[in-house]
Amino acid sequence: MTTTAFKEPVRQAAPGTAREPRRRTGWLRRVSLPYLLLVPALLLELLVHLVPMAIGVVMSFKELTQFYIRDWGAAPWSGLGNYKVSVDFDAPVGEALLHSFFVTVGFTLLSVGLCWLIGTAAAVFMQDTFRGRGLLRALFLVPYALPVYTAVITWVFMFQHDNGLVNHVLHDQLHLTDKPSFWLIGDNSFYALLTVSVWKGWPFAFLIVMAGLQNIPRELYEAAALDGAGTWQQIRRITLPSLRPVNQVLVLVLFLWTFNDFNTPYVLFGKSAPEAADLVSVHIYQASFVTWNFGTGSAMSVLLLLFLLVVTGAYLLFTSRGRRAADV
Repeated sequence: MTTTAFKEPVRQAAPGTAREPRRRTGWLRRVSLPYLLLVPALLLELLVHLVPMAIGVVMSFKELTQFYIRDWGAAPWSGLGNYKVSVDFDAPVGEALLHSFFVTVGFTLLSVGLCWLIGTAAAVFMQDTFRGRGLLRALFLVPYALPVYTAVITWVFMFQHDNGLVNHVLHDQLHLTDKPSFWLIGDNSFYALLTVSVWKGWPFAFLIVMAGLQNIPRELYEAAALDGAGTWQQIRRITLPSLRPVNQVLVLVLFLWTFNDFNTPYVLFGKSAPEAADLVSVHIYQASFVTWNFGTGSAMSVLLLLFLLVVTGAYLLFTSRGRRAADV
C-alpha cells in the first residue's frame, strides 16, 4: 500500500512585506559603512590635532609660567593680556615678534618662489625623451625622500666654517670670497636657511608639476609647433595656463609648509636661531620652552593660526574668482 505525502503548498510572500526591510537594511549598511570606517581616523585627528589646539587656546588666556607647570589649570586667568603683550610692537616682546614675522614672510616668499621656479623648469625639461631620464628623475626626488634630520644635519657639516664643503668650494677652489664665511651665524644664516629649504622643497614642486603635465595633450604642442610657436611661446600659451589649477594648490601647500617650518631651522641652528634667520616657529618655541612663558607662546601660536587662516581664505577667494573669470 503506497501512501502519498501531502505537501503543503508554498506560500509566496506578498510583495513589499519581507524583502523590503532586508533591502532597507542592506542599503543602510552600504551607506553607513564608509562613515564607520572614517571614525578611527576622525578620533585620531581629534586627539592629535583638535584637542591640543583647544588646550593651546585656553592656555593663551592664562599667565602660565614655570611656576604652574605641575598644575597648569591653577594658573591665574589673564584674559587678553598675553595677546596685548604680543602685539605691543613698542615693547621688546612685540618688537621681536614683528621682526621674526617679517623675516618669515621674506623667507617664505623667496623659498616658495624658487621651489616653484626650479621644480617647474625641471618638470618641463623632463618632458622630452632622452637617455637616462628615469635615473635623473629618481635623483631629483632624493632630497624630498630623505628624512629631514638626515638632510639638514648633512648641510650643517657642509656649512662649517673651517672644514665645510661650501667654504672649500667658494673660497679655496673658486676664490669667490676673501676669507671663509660663517654660514650658521650672522646675516649669512638667512641664505643658509634659504638654501636648505629650497634644496629640500623643490623636488615636491617638481613631482606635482610633472604629474600635472601628463594631463596636457601632446597634440596641443604639435599644433603650436606647426603654427610656428617656439618653446617659450608654448610654455607661456599652453603649459602655464593648463597648469593653473595645479599651481594654485601647489603654491598654497608650499606656503603653509614653509611658513610653519620648524624642523629645518631647529636642526640647522639649534634652540637659539640667529636674528637674521629667526622664523616665527622657532621664535614661538623660544618664547614657550626657553623663557618658560607658555601663556605668551600660546598667544603667539593663536595669532599665527589666525594669520594663516586669513591668508588661506583670501588666497582661495582670489583664485576662485580668477578661475570663474577665466571660465567665462
